[in-house]
Amino acid sequence: MVRDGTARRRVGIKDVARAAGVSLGTVSNVLNRPEIVAESTRTRVLDVIDSLGYVRAEGARQLRGWTSRVIAVLVHDLANPFFTALATGVEQAAREADLGVMVCTGARDPAEAARHLALITSHQVRGAVLTSGEGVGRTVAAFRRNAVPFVVADQSASQPGACSVGIDDVAGGHAAIHHLVERGHRSIAHVSGPDRLQQIRDRRRGALGAIGAAGLPAASLRDVPCPALTVNAGRDAGHRVLGLPTRPTAVFCANDLRALGVMQALYEAGLRVPDDIAVVGYDDIEFAASAVVPLTSVRRPAAAMGRQAGRLLVEDTGRGVVHGHAHVVLQPELVVRRSSMGTPAR
Repeated sequence: MVRDGTARRRVGIKDVARAAGVSLGTVSNVLNRPEIVAESTRTRVLDVIDSLGYVRAEGARQLRGWTSRVIAVLVHDLANPFFTALATGVEQAAREADLGVMVCTGARDPAEAARHLALITSHQVRGAVLTSGEGVGRTVAAFRRNAVPFVVADQSASQPGACSVGIDDVAGGHAAIHHLVERGHRSIAHVSGPDRLQQIRDRRRGALGAIGAAGLPAASLRDVPCPALTVNAGRDAGHRVLGLPTRPTAVFCANDLRALGVMQALYEAGLRVPDDIAVVGYDDIEFAASAVVPLTSVRRPAAAMGRQAGRLLVEDTGRGVVHGHAHVVLQPELVVRRSSMGTPAR
């Protein structure tokens, strides 16, 4: 949790209008009726709000002792069941404390994150759970500037000056590949994700660790980059896996949506899972168990992570004084299902 006690002049709406080169009315419309403002103007004003650290005057109610009964959670995309489960966990923690939850989506988009911050400050929200990933550094910086308490969820490394809850993704990547190696696989494709994400790097590090521990060369794990976390991106990656010079006997995917897409590509090519090629996913979303061939996956306890992050936020914002910042690391669990239970051809 971050609370900046440094005294400074409050940035006002006139400062925002002057810096953005627009009228006071335009700034007001951006804050209250953004749909009527041209996108380019709206983006420029939001960028200025973010850079100046403007907080709407309604927030003064908190300074006079008013305590909000609402916390917020910022997630990347509720179409991804992992983030839905995480938000549900935050909501459970809020319910325990008799609080409500404001759910904000699209957190990786800087303009959306700025809008969320403006909404959170204008409604005097008690604090926020921020999901880690692309763009979280900008969001954290903006929350710090505005002295809005926060906890970072899905943060594998401790967040300086803030509470965080993460998952040991190195252990998760290791468990997935160890399982495949034990099943006899010696040629494994790794459908990865954006290398700029720490979680993706950690899973690959764990996967390579399992390859090394088995005495296999690093080339036994062949990377197939996949930029998006979607089924369609996984299907495209599956076609690229089939285009490799030598077809691997197993595929490890950096999330379940990609794994489901890979399996679609394999079926389209007339291959059977797991008889012709095994597949392992990551996250263990609800759809994993109900796939036509139930998907082996590394379970990341998203709901538990959300609950823990929500409880940390409620605890620290409730007592008013921060006595230290907790960094909680949860352990993943390999859930074995039929998609990985074939035996590779010798």
